[in-house]
Amino acid sequence: MHPTRVLTGIKPSGTPHLGNYVGAIRPAVVASREPGIESYFFLADYHALISVVEPARLQDATLQIAASWLAAGLEPEPGKVWFYRQSDLPETTELTWLLSCVAGKGLLNRAHAYKAANDRNRESGADEDAGVSAGLYMYPVLMAADILLFNAHRVPVGRDQIQHIEMARDFGQRFNHLYGEHFTLPDAQIEEHVATLPGLDGRKMSKSYDNVIPLFAPREQLRKLVFSMVTDSRAPGEPKDTAGSHVFELYQAFATPAETEAMRKDFADGIAWSAAKEALFERLDLELVSVRERYQALVAEPARIEALLQEHASRLREERVAPLLRELRSAVGLRPLTAGGAMPGTARPVRAAAQPVFKQYREDDGRFGFKLVEGDRTLLVAEGFASPKEAGQFIASLRGGRYDADDARLQRGEGVEAEDIRTALATMAEADARKAKARAGAAGGQDA
Repeated sequence: MHPTRVLTGIKPSGTPHLGNYVGAIRPAVVASREPGIESYFFLADYHALISVVEPARLQDATLQIAASWLAAGLEPEPGKVWFYRQSDLPETTELTWLLSCVAGKGLLNRAHAYKAANDRNRESGADEDAGVSAGLYMYPVLMAADILLFNAHRVPVGRDQIQHIEMARDFGQRFNHLYGEHFTLPDAQIEEHVATLPGLDGRKMSKSYDNVIPLFAPREQLRKLVFSMVTDSRAPGEPKDTAGSHVFELYQAFATPAETEAMRKDFADGIAWSAAKEALFERLDLELVSVRERYQALVAEPARIEALLQEHASRLREERVAPLLRELRSAVGLRPLTAGGAMPGTARPVRAAAQPVFKQYREDDGRFGFKLVEGDRTLLVAEGFASPKEAGQFIASLRGGRYDADDARLQRGEGVEAEDIRTALATMAEADARKAKARAGAAGGQDA
């Protein structure tokens, strides 16, 4: 059995806080130890260049985030858990260019980050592309290269990143269509139950709210921060609700089930907020003291981390990356003039035409949409449905032949005519009819 390859990118952003630890680092470390999984964790420093322009800051952030994951229990082991720095694999940028040559500009125009930048500029009255770098625009292609470089099967992401995985699939599919089957098309592993911790003020813990508890805060600072958490005015002896209590939510994220139930009883019995915070502080410190000590030891020895990253990058380049890039270069024609291949006048093999297919997705605002694609060409886009069921019903009506070119909910792709869509839908209907006939024949044979 071949292992399932799971790839996780870690953008250098300084020292993480408790929310990062509980929501991303801790579950990823646990998942990396599962049997049958080959994990790839990389420090996405190329990506960071889009927003970080201070070299020293990027270097420090890379050290801090690498030390954070190692201190939190990540156990790099070649062949099982890979840990490397993105920029130590220059083949990543070469693959980015190969994918750029098959990536549709229309698809990149719809990338969430790029659209958001355009919207902000329009609202302020500036040019749509003011302050937008080519790096931001090409971000999805670089991300696709990260994924396809190792033919990852799964990429754990939040819902806001699903679009990037879909784009990686589109680019990989287009490349495969032109040059043969080289890439595994990745699937998004949606993190439906990612823990979201409350911050000091009760809102989601986030650096943008300035309400975080740093993961490696010294013991006395940790205690001070915990005791600054906002609570209500209920006095000692008054029963307190666990629902909506930021102190209880944070405690529950670190406690055992038995400890959580004991604290729930204490809340019902009217525990004083000072006592609850003291219990929270002690529980946090119990888990974090060893993590904190490992982190301090690691950041004090950057050469140790550097050697680890270099070892993994070197082995990956030799065993995985370089062979793949040689294969891809040859596939696209970047090869010695003496190498075997198609001679002048040799007809190119005819590939089967891509079949039209509907793809459903969820937008950032929580509403649902779908698109009709044919290979790397987007024929039709529809957005704004309240539920996936509603979107699915609309797709069913289109498949049933009820396409209205004037329907305001539908937008045709760039250069697409209404007749192109009708032809694609007719092709799908014929395929559906053939499948139904085949199923009926199979069922008849079984009855006989």
